[in-house]
Amino acid sequence: MTHGNAPAATPRSTLVVTAHAGDFVWRAGGAIALAASRGEKVTIACLTFGERGESAKAWREGKKLAEIKAIRRDEAERAAATLGAEVRFFDAGDYPLLVTPELTDRLVEVYRAVQPDVVLTHPVEDPYNGDHPAANRMALEARVLAQAIGYPGEGEIIGAPPVFYFEPHQPEMSGFRPEVLLDITEVWETKRKAMECLGAQQHLWDYYTDLAVRRGVQLKRNAGPNLGLAHRTMAEAYMRPYPQIAQELA
Repeated sequence: MTHGNAPAATPRSTLVVTAHAGDFVWRAGGAIALAASRGEKVTIACLTFGERGESAKAWREGKKLAEIKAIRRDEAERAAATLGAEVRFFDAGDYPLLVTPELTDRLVEVYRAVQPDVVLTHPVEDPYNGDHPAANRMALEARVLAQAIGYPGEGEIIGAPPVFYFEPHQPEMSGFRPEVLLDITEVWETKRKAMECLGAQQHLWDYYTDLAVRRGVQLKRNAGPNLGLAHRTMAEAYMRPYPQIAQELA
């Protein structure tokens, strides 16, 4: 029985630390949409707009840096809204994204403000894009610093939220293993709509649709034949850098 004056339960919180404006959509849009559909709070820390290295179409059209930033910001805001998330922009500059104490401090503030139950970010390796490992390094370092009671900054210290690495564009070259397969079938159309907000990278729409199909096939193969999964199952893949904590093996 629920008492009328009982405090409402705090919704779960997910923090996504992403290097560029499109990364959170391609790689974790399904996880974000699923969390939001359950009434959970999702915050995206978007370190750069991807204005230099991820906006070739706009550069070829003759647009200038400030205009490209505005385009990518608008795309990311619309994509985040479609997924049901809040996005916070750091405008740290890409190609290269530099690891700095100041940027890490700003991430610590976000960790303490949103108190995440789970963190999604890039894996450690990516030989094709140095911005992604840089984002990973700052995401992990800020997570540790946000736990330290003596580390300066506002907000309450956090616990040790589990971290999931989302799949890079070139998984075979980045040491990525699909250790967790997340069924995103029920929110696939939402993810696809968010992908279509990213007109600057339209060439990736079909690639990440095909990837979701392939990961869905793997999910069904590993789930067994009698679980009633949809014929066309869509999935995202993740890695875990830290041990899973459990009271039973499942």
